[in-house]
Amino acid sequence: MLPDAQMRMATEHVYELRNVRKIYGTKGNYVEALRGINLDVRKGEFLAIMGPSGSGKTTLLSIMGLLTRPTSGSMRIMGRDLATLNDKQITLMRRKTIGFIFQTFNLVPWLTAAENIELALAVGEYNGNRKRRIMELLDSVGLRGRENHKPSELSGGEQQRVAIARALANNPSIILADEPTGNLDSASGLQVMEILRGLVREGRTVVMVTHNEAMAEMSDRIARIRDGIIVGEEVISHVEV
Repeated sequence: MLPDAQMRMATEHVYELRNVRKIYGTKGNYVEALRGINLDVRKGEFLAIMGPSGSGKTTLLSIMGLLTRPTSGSMRIMGRDLATLNDKQITLMRRKTIGFIFQTFNLVPWLTAAENIELALAVGEYNGNRKRRIMELLDSVGLRGRENHKPSELSGGEQQRVAIARALANNPSIILADEPTGNLDSASGLQVMEILRGLVREGRTVVMVTHNEAMAEMSDRIARIRDGIIVGEEVISHVEV
């Protein structure tokens, strides 16, 4: 691991999950998606979560994204105990703190790249110069000059980069990415991963669910999940060229 990553990972935890369980359904007809997750994520860390379909990866990401509450167990995010927050506080924390990236780009097809990003600014907390902020975001993902293109006029990789810019619109400290390279070719996938690594170098925390071993190895650490529990973790050593 690079020295700067070691320094970042020596700092405080962004997430602390203890014996987190999630059950869907009712007694006699239920699915236990998570069966006791224990996981810490440090500030400025790039964590990849890997596991087969149905292993609980997306459920875990939903809990970490404050989209659903665990059935039991505890989670602290940015030092705050999830159990002490009401729904309004959770919504506000999610809006201010977390940016989401999905496998399907979820861009509004009749809006331009710039307008898709502006939509995120409209529902967020940003009060500055919107046009300047949009261009800064497009610059950060290498898409200046594509601001007036609609999704149908962009490649898959470009659409995902617009989605990343949208996720960054309100300057979140945490990025949660669910299979962000799943619909991309290898070259576009690598571009997306380089952007995510750049966000980590800026001090953001990235948690990514992926099936792709090569992409996971670009993270700082891999947590492997199977049948709703973490079955192994490994730290990735990056050789500085």
